[in-house]
Amino acid sequence: MKRTVLRLALLAAALVFPAGVGAAQSTDPHDFPDPDLFGLLDLFELEYASDPQISPDGTQVAYVRMSMDIMKDRRQSSLWILNSDGSEHRPLVSGTKGVSSPRWSPDGKRLLYVASTDESNQIHLLWLDSGITAELTNLQRSPSGITWSPDGEHIAFTMTVAETSEPIASLPTPPKGADWATPPTVIQHLNYRSDGAGYLEVTSTHVFTIPDEGGTPRQLTRGHANYQGTPSFTPDGKGLLISGRRKKEWEYDPLNSEVFHIKFSDRSITPLTNRSGPDHSPVVSPDGKLVAFVGFDDKLQGYRVSLLSVMNIDGSGKRVLTNDLDRSVQSPRWDAKGESIFFSYSDRGNSKIARITLDGKITTLAHDLGGTSLGRPYSSGSFSVARNGKIAFTHTNPSRPADIAIKNENRSTPDVITSLCADVLAHRSLAPVEEIWVDSSHDQKPVQGWVALPPDYEEGKRYPLILEIHGGPFANYGDRFSAEIQLYAASGYVVLYMNPRGSTSYGEEFGNLIHHNYPGEDYDDLMTGVDALIDRKLVDPAQLFVTGGSGGGVLTAWIVGKTNRFSAAVVAKPVINWTSFALTADMYPFFYKYWFPGFPWDHQDQYWRRSPLSLVGNVTTPTMLLTGEQDHRTPIAESEQYYQALKLRKVDSAFVRIPGASHGIARRPSQLMAKVAYILGWFERYRTHPKRP
Repeated sequence: MKRTVLRLALLAAALVFPAGVGAAQSTDPHDFPDPDLFGLLDLFELEYASDPQISPDGTQVAYVRMSMDIMKDRRQSSLWILNSDGSEHRPLVSGTKGVSSPRWSPDGKRLLYVASTDESNQIHLLWLDSGITAELTNLQRSPSGITWSPDGEHIAFTMTVAETSEPIASLPTPPKGADWATPPTVIQHLNYRSDGAGYLEVTSTHVFTIPDEGGTPRQLTRGHANYQGTPSFTPDGKGLLISGRRKKEWEYDPLNSEVFHIKFSDRSITPLTNRSGPDHSPVVSPDGKLVAFVGFDDKLQGYRVSLLSVMNIDGSGKRVLTNDLDRSVQSPRWDAKGESIFFSYSDRGNSKIARITLDGKITTLAHDLGGTSLGRPYSSGSFSVARNGKIAFTHTNPSRPADIAIKNENRSTPDVITSLCADVLAHRSLAPVEEIWVDSSHDQKPVQGWVALPPDYEEGKRYPLILEIHGGPFANYGDRFSAEIQLYAASGYVVLYMNPRGSTSYGEEFGNLIHHNYPGEDYDDLMTGVDALIDRKLVDPAQLFVTGGSGGGVLTAWIVGKTNRFSAAVVAKPVINWTSFALTADMYPFFYKYWFPGFPWDHQDQYWRRSPLSLVGNVTTPTMLLTGEQDHRTPIAESEQYYQALKLRKVDSAFVRIPGASHGIARRPSQLMAKVAYILGWFERYRTHPKRP
């Protein structure tokens, strides 16, 4: 899977900006770092596991193996399998554009997966005994949420279906051979563009089934609706449950969804929930009597904890199981006997797998779930459960991205059975990472963070600091692998990353401390962390640097508007003006009523006083903007406003535009490389180095 490439020794700390916007290679031999350090081109050598699916009998695990193609500058995926003791690790499917969604048949003899080509994404079936593969579908659009029926004779999935609208005007047909302008594009629907996808056609998402032999899909649902997630068959195979949005004007109520029961005989659809708020991820118990699902009552708050509930198969008898957990629950799975439910949740920056009985008793089974968010240490990852209770999951720590781990019921700790990055990371000196807690200067609330030290850290020496701030803002960092953090530390910085108020995994109260108050006292939380490292004499107070993306970009711009303590800043894909953002972002039906008390024209002061643009008159810190040109989440016009305001004030500034990049600015390996290189290159301009011999 690995490619042998010439590893450039150039780190971004050795990059300098010539006149213009490019980056040039240094010719100073002092600027070439130790070849044992983690470097930019190592990004192309990273691999990680995704979507591990354990066989029904618990003896094997199929998973998606992600790697980087240095020639095509893309992440690529292949399907691999190994025994649950780590033996017989081998590929099943490779050489296509991409492979995803492996799913075992109930008897464990066949494996479904989706294979991608330049033309389409189709469902395939692999017979494990013979290795024969068949393409089951000839779909015009991509399938999602594929799942087996209990008898293994049918497959359900969701897929978008085009809708038509009445044209506004009819134009004459151009003469043969004429070179007329491209006709106008007419937009009439509410959700007309999406980050990463661009401008959208009008579609609905519906539920389909096909026989296990393939054939023409049967469409079970119709109309203007949006069904989402993975269907869950009833044990008798006569119907399925799925979450969906089909109420009138559902687009204007972006969080509200219900659980529906669809019968195959007459395609009747019965809603089982009917509250204001999201109800999703339904899973039917093995005996068909109960349904586990996730959701909450919507109170228009910025953050709500998602609760695990159960109800009878007819929708009666609803009760919450995780009221006392105060953490958001994801991915419920019944055990084979229907006596308990497996789920995942994040607690204090660490993602975990737990099991809860029907009387509410919770047992945490595994820690360190994650590792598929390669750039920054966000929560991520997935798990699956065999009939005997054995769990396969993606396992991470600060020195490794996701590997496959197995948790047996009779063992207290999991066994990590792959080591996908050992060939590169085992030969690199990586940054040691330590956890810290500080009491916020605002109100003494405890705030968690992590400190990555340079690999060659010397006790008693003060280092330059990078404060790296997560986005969201309702998200969390944790003790997980981060290529960006490692690269910053390899360039000689101490890196501080924290979960200030508003971060998830600390409960609903902590998350909502920034409700209609962001940015706000999260600034104090971050500065308290910086001061703690200064007090420890770990960092040089004259060499402080700050960066963050998305919500972290908001806070970075806010910080340099509040203080001039930082030597330089990089504001990545930010919101600068909440009014313009609320009316140009792709999720505009959501932001105005969850992050603000209402429309911008009704709450002008609230929008302005929380905008970093309101503080630009205070900024003296050299500041670089970095944003994708196709970002529809925090449109590039936000960065343009800030850059032009800084230039009018004659603040030392630069604007780096990433062609072809959406809000996921580092989706391609070279884009991740460029992001880190330009951040370090900008900081290098303002960093003080000891004199060289």
